[in-house]
Amino acid sequence: MTWIKTVPFEEAAGRLRKLYERVTGPDNNVDNTMMAHSLRPHSMEGHMALYKNVLHHTGNSLPKWVLELIGVRVSTLNGCDYCVTHHAAGLRRLLADDAKADTVIAAARGGGVFEAIVDAPVQQMLAYAEQLTVAPERVDRSAVEALREAGLEDGEILEVNQVVAYFAYANRTVLGLGVNTDGDDIGLSPGSDDPDEWGHQ
Repeated sequence: MTWIKTVPFEEAAGRLRKLYERVTGPDNNVDNTMMAHSLRPHSMEGHMALYKNVLHHTGNSLPKWVLELIGVRVSTLNGCDYCVTHHAAGLRRLLADDAKADTVIAAARGGGVFEAIVDAPVQQMLAYAEQLTVAPERVDRSAVEALREAGLEDGEILEVNQVVAYFAYANRTVLGLGVNTDGDDIGLSPGSDDPDEWGHQ
């Protein structure tokens, strides 16, 4: 599950138990990435709040599948199979088109060749995400201008930036603690865009 001690759902008490009850999926399943925080419940709370507000909030205007695609690409670049596995499953569910999902996920996991797969604005978002992930020190104003020229508003540019930043955090949490998918329900995500509703379906 992880390289550090974790507290299983049935042994959790107090604040940790309350947090677990908020993030559970079917049969009180808690994703291993959340359980990795169990010795410091406050960091679990921070992780979940960031996740919900960046990827699952009504204030976002970009399609959720695009945000998940960015997450899969960033996680691939960071070598985080755990996040790729979970978020590719979420992307597949959101697209509700297995053929398109196969093509998009293969591109995200492979060489990142997205021409003729997604439209120009999404291609530009993915190019920005790749640059910010691989060589963040080289990102300059021109990268943001390219997103504007592709038709994104500044708030949407912020959404893309925050998804990339969130996955940098999540990938390093997972990779640095040896989190694996053993016992996880793959591809669950919050059933609501309400930032205070954390349950997974």
